Formats: sequence, structure tokens, C-alpha cells
Amino acid sequence: MKISLLTYTPEPEKLIAAAAKNCYSATDVDSIWDGLTEEKTDQFLQMLTDLGHESPTEHASFTFAIEGVSRSLLAQITRHRIASYSVQSQRYVREHGFEYVIPPEIERIPDAKSAFLRAMEEDQRIYEQLTEALLKEHTERLLAQGLPKLEARRRAEKMSIEDARYVLPNACTTRIVMTANARSLQNFFRLRCCNRAQWEIRMLAEEMYRLCYAAAPTLFAHCGPACVDGACSEGRMSCGKAGEVRTHYLHLRREE
Repeated sequence: MKISLLTYTPEPEKLIAAAAKNCYSATDVDSIWDGLTEEKTDQFLQMLTDLGHESPTEHASFTFAIEGVSRSLLAQITRHRIASYSVQSQRYVREHGFEYVIPPEIERIPDAKSAFLRAMEEDQRIYEQLTEALLKEHTERLLAQGLPKLEARRRAEKMSIEDARYVLPNACTTRIVMTANARSLQNFFRLRCCNRAQWEIRMLAEEMYRLCYAAAPTLFAHCGPACVDGACSEGRMSCGKAGEVRTHYLHLRREE
């Protein structure tokens, strides 16, 4: 897994403070902006947190490059609908020797890992077999329709991998470019940094949180799982490790 913060709104904390202050001020926005020192910005963001006034945080956005994650993770992350996603297409990109994610528990148990690796090899073999069978039939049909050889081959390959991809496993890796505003990210971190989140998306969320906190520490000061700055939100399903989680996030913030 590789995650990088490609870009984000310049001066995100000042922008949010200015947008929020605009709601309560009779002066013009330029004057509000010019009057916001770093100290005043931090104070105003803290006030917004205390008031629960979250909508101004939607003005700042963050864009991430996410690589080496599974299609299983993709199905989870796109459930966070207030974000934009650009995903490597299996319709247009042929999966020659596809890479895959091995869950830690499978990696840990030799017999399970051996079975998993055999399954990946078999999936690759069948994928290639299907692609070639479809490619041959589609190419012949398109040539019979009068298409030039190169054009027939190009169209046939796209049609072939579009259907052959159905045998590819959830473990198959993909690349994602994701953009979300700060309010959506705060919600994402609250849900996906939790110990009860699935391991892969929790790993992703924690790294994204680390990058966001480094870029805007005041804005993301009270993020992470619910138990970090309050009570656990999982009720009877709690992991029971709130103290450990709080310590972990305090250490993570100090490192930044």
C-alpha cells in the first residue's frame, strides 16, 4: 500500500475560518481574510469545533493517490459518497500478471497462504485463457465485418478484457485518486480509523489521517476514531481498547 497527499486547498485552516467568520461578520471578506492571524485562525477553528459548526470545513479539500490496495477496499471506500474517485479501469487495462493483496491472517498461516497463492495463479491462468479465446473470436468477427486489422485487434482486445475481468479476485490491486473535503474526511476517519473497521481500510485511513494532520493540525486535531476525543460510538460492539487507541493517536500526533 502506498498513499500520498497529491495536493490540498492552500491555507485550508485560514480558508475555513474566513468562511465561517463571514457568517457572523458585517465586514467584507477581504478584510476578514487580512485580519486572520495564525493565532486567530486556530482560536476560531476551536470555536467551530466546540459549537459543532461543521459546514465551513467543506471549503477545504484534499486529494490523495492510493496505490496497491485491493478491489475489496475499493468497494468499501466508495461507500463514502461525498468524495470523488478516479480508479484504474479493468475494462481498458489488461491485467498481465496482476498484483494482489494478501490479508495478514492468510500471510501468517503457511497452509492458508499456500492455498491463497494457488488460487491467485489459477485466476491469472483462467483470465489469460478467457482473454485469448474472446480475443480470437472477436477479432475474426470484426475482420469479417470489414474493419482494418489493427482497428479490429484494438476493439477486440477491449471487448475481451471487459468480460474476462469477471474472474479477477477481490484481492487484485488497483489505483485510486481520491478527493474529499475536510468534513467528509473527518467522518471517514471517525468510522475507518476505528479498531472495528476492516484491517486494510483502517490502515489506509490512518495513513491518510497522518498526512492530513501534518498539513492542517488544528483542523484535524479532534479526528480519528470516536473514542480518541470522546466516548466509543460502537456500544456493545466496542473493541474495549479505547485507552490504547487514545495513546496511539497521541503518539501519532506528536510524531507530526
